[in-house]
Amino acid sequence: MQARHGGQILVDQLATEGVERVFSVPGESFLAVLDGLHGSAIQNVVCRQEGGAAMMAAAHGKLTGAPGVALVTRGPGATNASAGVHVAMQDAAPMVLFVGQIARGHRDRGAFQEVDYRRFFAPLAKWVAEIDDPHRIPEYVGRAFHLAVSGRPGPVVLALPEDMLSAEAVVGNLARATRPDQAVAPADAARIAGALARAERPLVIAGGPAWSGAAAADLERFAAAWDLPVAVAFRRQDYMDNDHPCYAGDLGVGMNPRLALRLREADCLLVLGAGLGDIETGGYAHVDPAEPGKSILHVHPDPDTPGSVYRPDIALAAPAPALVAELAGTSAPAAPAWVNWRHAAREDYLHWQTPVDLPGAVRMADAVGHLREVLPREAILTNGAGNYAAFVHRYHRFREHGTQLAPSSGSMGYGLPAAVAAKLAHPDRPVICFAGDGCFQMTGQEFSTATQYGANIVVIVANNGIYGTIRMHQERAYPGRVSGTTLANPDFAALARAHGGHGETVETQAAFAPALDRALAAGVPAIIELKLDPEALSTAQTLSEVRARG
Repeated sequence: MQARHGGQILVDQLATEGVERVFSVPGESFLAVLDGLHGSAIQNVVCRQEGGAAMMAAAHGKLTGAPGVALVTRGPGATNASAGVHVAMQDAAPMVLFVGQIARGHRDRGAFQEVDYRRFFAPLAKWVAEIDDPHRIPEYVGRAFHLAVSGRPGPVVLALPEDMLSAEAVVGNLARATRPDQAVAPADAARIAGALARAERPLVIAGGPAWSGAAAADLERFAAAWDLPVAVAFRRQDYMDNDHPCYAGDLGVGMNPRLALRLREADCLLVLGAGLGDIETGGYAHVDPAEPGKSILHVHPDPDTPGSVYRPDIALAAPAPALVAELAGTSAPAAPAWVNWRHAAREDYLHWQTPVDLPGAVRMADAVGHLREVLPREAILTNGAGNYAAFVHRYHRFREHGTQLAPSSGSMGYGLPAAVAAKLAHPDRPVICFAGDGCFQMTGQEFSTATQYGANIVVIVANNGIYGTIRMHQERAYPGRVSGTTLANPDFAALARAHGGHGETVETQAAFAPALDRALAAGVPAIIELKLDPEALSTAQTLSEVRARG
């Protein structure tokens, strides 16, 4: 073996781990890593801001199941990137963030951009460490990749002192990290199936990490064989074909009130991988942890999660897909008591898909409905946070696993970086990003990244001139007292053209379909700006109605 500097050792170990792409914003603190990437087979996607780079890495991890990798510099670079680390932690998305660090001999002197990353990232990541010796780089990287995918996946942060990276060492690469198996015994599946068979009003809730196309197919086979209603956790709508007769909708923000009632009335919940948190339970109102009465069967890869809030009748520490694969082969009761219950749950979902008549020459419900009809099954939709996203969740139908990228953390600005990551991973598939006018401007500079790397995404900007979600809450709590929620926006279509992309502004509903066709065929990244009436505040209420009730 020959001596290599730490940056080269790091890059070579990343290649051993199967990394094909990293997302970065360059900094002098990790010049040796940039040197190692020179001539490497690993693509270095240079981003415009560290938050965007980290969100791309988080989206890549969520989409592929393999850790997304981001490289950022010290101090403000790391703190900017923390937004993406938080997204990855909340989403259980595997990710590894490398942060350039001050020289080892400068610690604890208040050096330029000095931050104690162990303390800073401790509540945001699964593990945070700093590498002091170039000989140990393969060891630390291997452990980081192992922890990023094991149990409940999530982000890991490694700090890299610049003098450690430039130092040379003679050390080999370690073997690629592997995901530990968590098997489910047939007896476990039989025990859960037996408890489920005794229910009268069961509801399956699918969510959490480690799902795949095969797991989604197993869930559909299991649900069909048992004729069970299946709801999905917040922003996990691609875990089951939404056209399936057993699909009952999503337990998200602004959930179908009929589904919320069904959640309250269910006598048995089979929770497959979801955390069963405040979003899925309507602030713990639909399932009260202090009031027993429901049978809860909870499977989750983290053994600390089942029982932490609710007291399950059966708790199983395993990835949900492993259990679903076993359940798909079990026999359903001959005459289950819940046939009408399941049918009614599906009817409730179909009823919820009927658009509410809202004001405006352009209507979000109709735009999403058009996409639902014309996009292929494999098209990927991304979004950040805002009331506009509720229209996507309510009216689109996700038909394949791996087609929804949306942050369960509720992070604004996620949709555009996620779309770039998705298009780079799947250049042959349409990728549509929905963003509010406020949401887009959180990370809008990454549209330049899209044009640089030929990530030909279509961004649909829902422009109503306000921070819609906050305005909704403001009108409820302080009706008519508008403060801090009004936006002055650029010409988004012109902004797309300034970046070398395709841009159009849609001011009538009839103009949307041809604009979408042109954007998809443009051969460059595109922005379609929808001019929306701010009165159309949510999927169910106008601004005036919210104010009046407030």
